[in-house]
Amino acid sequence: MWEEKLKIYDALIAKCDRFERKGKTMPYTSANGYMFSLLNKAGEIGIRFSKDVQQRYMTELDTTLYKSYGAVMKGYILIPDGLLEDLDKVAAYLDESYEYVMTLPPK
Repeated sequence: MWEEKLKIYDALIAKCDRFERKGKTMPYTSANGYMFSLLNKAGEIGIRFSKDVQQRYMTELDTTLYKSYGAVMKGYILIPDGLLEDLDKVAAYLDESYEYVMTLPPK
């Protein structure tokens, strides 16, 4: 199952040309010194947003905060499996997340 989600995650990242996937055992994306998406060991994809956007998307997408290794990841939402059937839509969320971290002070 994890390998299948990794293929989906890689296909998702391939749709976005401004960044690339990093990490071997814990795949993630980062820019400006901030991670903004990741695939956890449970095969779940999380994407980071500002607090306001996070709340809106949790309601719109009927999802929850994202957890990785048992910890809630601040600012991240869990991307529902059903949404992964439309990678173009998820890629738009990922691009929005990239834009968000680029507004943060560089680390």
